[in-house]
Parts: sequence; structure tokens; C-alpha cells
Amino acid sequence: MAAAASSSLLAAASSSSRAAAVSARRAPSASPAAAASLPSPSRASCAPPLRASAARTLRSRVVASAAPAMQPPPASRVSTVVDVDLGDRSYPIYIGAGLLDEPDLLQRHVHGKRVLVVTNTTVAPLYLEKVTWALTHNNPNVSVESVILPDGEKYKDMGTLMKVFDKAVESRLDRRCTFVALGGGVIGDMCGFAAAAFLRGVNFIQIPTTLMAQVDSSVGGKTGINHPLGKNLIGAFYQPQCVLIDTETLNTLPDRELASGIAEVVKYGLIRDAPFFEWQEKNMPALLAREPSALAYAIKRSCENKAEVVAQDEKESGLRATLNLGHTFGHAIETGTGYGAWLHGEAVAAGTVMAADMSHRLGWIDESIKKRAIDILEKAKLPITPPEAMTVEKFKSIMAVDKKVADGLLRLILLKGPLGSCVFTGDYDRNALDETLRAFCDC
Repeated sequence: MAAAASSSLLAAASSSSRAAAVSARRAPSASPAAAASLPSPSRASCAPPLRASAARTLRSRVVASAAPAMQPPPASRVSTVVDVDLGDRSYPIYIGAGLLDEPDLLQRHVHGKRVLVVTNTTVAPLYLEKVTWALTHNNPNVSVESVILPDGEKYKDMGTLMKVFDKAVESRLDRRCTFVALGGGVIGDMCGFAAAAFLRGVNFIQIPTTLMAQVDSSVGGKTGINHPLGKNLIGAFYQPQCVLIDTETLNTLPDRELASGIAEVVKYGLIRDAPFFEWQEKNMPALLAREPSALAYAIKRSCENKAEVVAQDEKESGLRATLNLGHTFGHAIETGTGYGAWLHGEAVAAGTVMAADMSHRLGWIDESIKKRAIDILEKAKLPITPPEAMTVEKFKSIMAVDKKVADGLLRLILLKGPLGSCVFTGDYDRNALDETLRAFCDC
């Protein structure tokens, strides 16, 4: 059974363009009240105590641990730099408004003289020319090629990926080239995977243009494509040279895509950062209204949480898996309904509610935490139940091939303890999982 809110949300036209969205409204100015409500960074996590190096990611302004070349230039529009601390593979996340208008910021991370920009049919008309200018301004030695892919999760497959390789080979790119991902999570995942595989690895840069990509998928080096039997089953861990987040690109993001990204923001609060969750409860109207200060803080705090986890567990051996709260159920929804029918964040939102429900059935969280999770996702205009097409058996068959299955055992991320705490475990009562599935599915 699917809630009415879920049905009405998904009935919205998914084909509305980002260009149409920006003509209808511009992001309003930040209110003093919203700015005043931003808490200082803090940590409430299921993670073990931080290493000293990872703790650097919690500063309001975090400087890349490499060389001075990683610093933003004088008078830069960069408001925040978050460092992903991976030793000699560390890289900065630049966050600010108007960063695509700063050529030096992008050019310093380009290796060699050849660049391939990977984007899609929605984003290219909006930002490809600007990015090409940023790569080549006062830099005549650099030449830029581009490949424009179809837009949508259903194209995150091997056939579409080959278009990137085709363009790279036809352009005779070499090992000193740089790939640039310009778009949302699908483009970032595919471009990163192409960069990992082309000539056994070339440099790449992430320029995420959706909230989902800015707060989650562009950070941490997860790249890949979908398989018909499961989401993101083919891929590689491959880190970018930098992540450049121009928050002004959110001005052209449709409302449905904005809400989808908020699902990942909510996740960080539930699993490891209770003060951030409490801030979201107070500031959800500001986020939905696109108040710049609220969005900037949500992006910054999300990136700090993600960077902290990745610094401790790059290859997802344990701790990093906790970032997948709701994703096992959510990925099953995406696979079972056909890639693209539900946006990733919509599926994760419903999956998060299912994970919270199961956690409560196990006696691991209070009813109040489950209710707060549901309430905040409803406020974000996200679905809180799976679609009617998802049956108990469909969930089970798809979840059986989830990446977190080990030795035939399905491991899940579940909430446990006070707000901001979770576990990644296969040690749970299977009856609780069955009860949750039956509660959310008609058959």
C-alpha cells in the first residue's frame, strides 16, 4: 500500500526541465533568522572516536592537507573548503556561490592539456559553455571535448558508458587527460567509472549540479553503473582530484529533485549527527524555499560528515556502510519499479522509514525516533511508503543480490540507541524484517 502523499508526488511530471524551473523562481535571499539558527559543527555518531587526521574535517573551514596550491585564491567566492583526508590522495571539496565563474579554481586541478567534459542533455544547455570557458580562460594550451549523454537513471548502463569511451578514444585522449563530471549523481558515477577504467585510470573532477550529488554521491569516490538485476553492482572506488560545488546551480533544479537530495541530508542526522537532524527539523521550510544560507549549511555539514567517514573507511569495510541507511530497501524499489520511475532520494526516503520501522520492531529505538524520521521526510514532501508494485517477494528477491550481502547473509543499516546512532549488522531477528515487509506491502 502506498500513501496518498507518495502517489501525488510521483504523479508530478518528471520531465519538467531545470531551465523551466529557474524561470519560474529564483532562490530567495537568506533570512537573518535562518542564518542565526545554524549550529556550529558537532558530532553525534555511531562511529568510533575520530583519528586526529579525520577530525580536521569538522572545522568550519577545512583546509586541504596537501600543498598551498589547494587553497582558494584571494577574494574567492569559496565559502567553505572541506578536505577528504586520504593521505597522498586527499582532495578538497570547494563550496560556494558562483564558483563556475572562477577559472583558476578549476584549472589548478586539470592535469595535461586535454579535457573531456561528460554531461547530459539537461545540464549541457545550462552549464557546458560556462564550464568550457572556465577550463580554457587565459589557458590556450588546454583543449576541451565533450560528450552529452541522455538524462536519467535508466541510462546508467554499459551501453551509455561506452559512449564516453568512444568519445575518449576518437579524440585520442592520453593518460594525462582529465575527465570532468558535470551533472547529477548518474553523470558523476558514470564519468568516475569511465575515468577509473580508461587507460587504466585518468584524472577526473566532480562538478555536481544536483543537491543529491552535492551532499553525497560526488564525495568519496564511489563510481559505477547499474545492472538489470541490481543497482550499482558494477563499479569501482576511484577518487576525484576535487569536488567543485557551485550552489547557484541549484537555482535551476526542479522541486522534485531538490526534495530527493534532502533525503540524503536527513540520513546524516539520523545515523551520526543528532544536532544536524534537530537543525533540519527547524529549518526544513528554509531548505524547501532554497534560502541560500540554509542550503549552504546543509551541503557543508553533509560533506563534513561524508568526508569524516570516507577518511576512516574508504572502501566500505564497515563504517562507511552506515551511510546506506534506507538504501537496501530503496535500491530494491528503484530496481523493482524500473530505474528512473522513482528518484533515488524518493526510494531512499521510503526505505529509511522501513529501516526505522524495523529498528523499532527490534526494540532498538524509541517510537519517538521513528515518528520524527517519518515527520521530517513528510515535511520534505518525500514518500514514506513503497509503491504498490513492490511485494514482499519482490523486495526479498532483489535484496538477495544487494552489495551488502556477505556469505548469503543480508546485512542492514538499522537505527539503534539514541538519535544519531546506528549499526551495520546481519545479527537481527529475521521475523522483524518479515513483519516490516508485510506492514508496507499488500502481498
